Amino acid sequence: MSDKLLEIKNLKQHFNVGKPNMVKAVDGLTFDIYRGETLGLVGESGCGKSTTGRSIIRLYNATDGQVLFNGEDVHAVKSRAELKKFNRKMQMIFQDPYASLNPRMTVADIIAEGIDIHGLAKNKQDRMQKVYDLLETVGLNREHANRYPHEFSGGQRQRIGIARALAVDPDFIIADEPISALDVSIQAQVVNLMKKLQKEKGLTYLFIAHDLSMVKYISDRIGVMYFGKIVELATSEELYKNPMHPYTKSLLSAIPLPDPDYERNRKRIQYDPSEHNYAEGEEPQLREVTPGHFVSCSEKEFKQYQQNSKS
Repeated sequence: MSDKLLEIKNLKQHFNVGKPNMVKAVDGLTFDIYRGETLGLVGESGCGKSTTGRSIIRLYNATDGQVLFNGEDVHAVKSRAELKKFNRKMQMIFQDPYASLNPRMTVADIIAEGIDIHGLAKNKQDRMQKVYDLLETVGLNREHANRYPHEFSGGQRQRIGIARALAVDPDFIIADEPISALDVSIQAQVVNLMKKLQKEKGLTYLFIAHDLSMVKYISDRIGVMYFGKIVELATSEELYKNPMHPYTKSLLSAIPLPDPDYERNRKRIQYDPSEHNYAEGEEPQLREVTPGHFVSCSEKEFKQYQQNSKS
């Protein structure tokens, strides 16, 4: 993969919550997302995953760093025309399908909001046809167009949210925990829909979640976040088969399996950051231990990881 759609360079998002307190929600992230792939971003609640997504799409103005989308710095865009153009190419699916849809608007108006803003319909008839097509694309019926959000289940509402994101024909979609508010039986349906749409439309996803088993299923590569930093980044298969960072190991040890014998003997690995023993003033860096497998570590740990990978 060489076609970078998105380049994140030393992204920081700090919130001042009253002197002298500064919350470093995102603290120096650097990674790339390639055209047509799904990058999963996982970690426990409060680690900065959602803030990362919102900073990329510029719902928050970044404290520092760069977000390059198709080579253009998102946070350097100033004019309304440029912002409008950027907003069309990058969309977001939100975590809560209940809160993200305006209860006073019909489904047709919710889906067509982007179409109206960007002037993508020739007339009212064309606008409604686009809405009908989008509803069918996400597995709903054209009869749903004149209903209101409260008339739908959570899974159906999330489909409406996906249709709204697709309405402007984006290149890149940030899915911010899009299945965490849904029943388990519905989660797989929504993820399968996203995979199908990606294949059909050549979409690129940043898939933010804390459910590691679902992230493995949808992602090509996975980044593991801990307190505003990425501690490990590798292909989905490699990360599960060969986790290196102790925090990744602790997350994977918490995944339950439908096997009573395994569950009876499963040992949870507790992550203790103090075990790293960094020298004074030493900051761990994201280093490439094996091709495509990056781990946040000191120089000493880096050599140890390399040694372990060879043995």
